[in-house]
Amino acid sequence: MRTSQSGLPLYFRDGMPVLPSMSARHGAELSLKRLFDVVGCAVALIVLLPLFAVVAVAIKMTSPGPAFFIQEREGLNGRRFRCIKFRSMHVERGDASGVEQTVKDDPRVFALGRLIRRTSIDELPQLINVLRGEMSLVGPRPHVPGMRAGGVLYRDLVPYYDTRLVVVPGLTGWAQVNGLRGPTDNADLARTRVDHDIAYVANYSLWLDAKIVLKTLVTEFVSGSGH
Repeated sequence: MRTSQSGLPLYFRDGMPVLPSMSARHGAELSLKRLFDVVGCAVALIVLLPLFAVVAVAIKMTSPGPAFFIQEREGLNGRRFRCIKFRSMHVERGDASGVEQTVKDDPRVFALGRLIRRTSIDELPQLINVLRGEMSLVGPRPHVPGMRAGGVLYRDLVPYYDTRLVVVPGLTGWAQVNGLRGPTDNADLARTRVDHDIAYVANYSLWLDAKIVLKTLVTEFVSGSGH
């Protein structure tokens, strides 16, 4: 047995993670998770609608181009979907593929973009993806196709990388609330992030989801620890 650094148990056999049967989660448990997503999103969108309007107008006023940025990501079982974010980069400098990761003081990011990234406000439009069923409030963060880590393809770095795709990706996740977010240039941290994702899959519960959501509100939006 191996454990994630934050304590959730994670079992391996012959170098591959051992997960509980996903079929056991196709009943009431996943229905409750979906209900949690829909109700949570509905409340959040109602409360945040004025903020959405202010941010969208502010982006349009401070940087020419659309208020929103659409990027292809990998979802459940690798199916691709259009992920929605508030735009934080200059249009002419943005990377639609997402392969060129953002770095500290990235010149592609305009001033307001740095603020909404630091507070994770740029991620809030993904609530729409949650309502569509493409994402969940909690789960492994969706990566762009061809995601790289430590200078190589993530799938080459971590042989069991695709295991994280057996669940719907999340707006936030176990890795993120444990400080594992941002650039994946460090190979060891990149592997640890995937291990956290898979530990979440192996230990999922509504209580764990609620804990992650509450921790996200504190660490991301209140304290402004985003990137």
